[in-house]
Amino acid sequence: MKLVSIETIPGQNFEVLGVVKGTIVQSKNFGKDFMAGMKTLVGGEIVGYTDMLVEARQIATKRMVDEAEQLGADAIVGVRYTSSSVMQGAAEVLAYGTAVKFI
Repeated sequence: MKLVSIETIPGQNFEVLGVVKGTIVQSKNFGKDFMAGMKTLVGGEIVGYTDMLVEARQIATKRMVDEAEQLGADAIVGVRYTSSSVMQGAAEVLAYGTAVKFI
C-alpha cells in the first residue's frame, strides 16, 4: 500500500474510493506518567510520551491502511495525522486520507 501526503501521485491515474481513517486513544501507565511529570520540572524531551505517540501513530496508520484494503485500494493520498489530549496522560491520534484504486 502506497501512502503519500500529496493529493496526487505523479503519472498515476486513479479513482477515488473514499475517506479512510484509523484512530487510537492511548495512555501511559501511572508510573511512567508520574516520571514524565517529574521531567517537566527540569525540562527536556519526555521520551515516554514521545514513544507513546510514535506507537499510537503506527497503530492509527495500520488501522487506516486496513480500512483502505477492505475497499480494495492501491494507495492512500492526502495522508494526514492529528492528535488531541483526551485527558491528562492520554492522547487520541487520528490518521486519515483518501483511498484510491489505480486505473
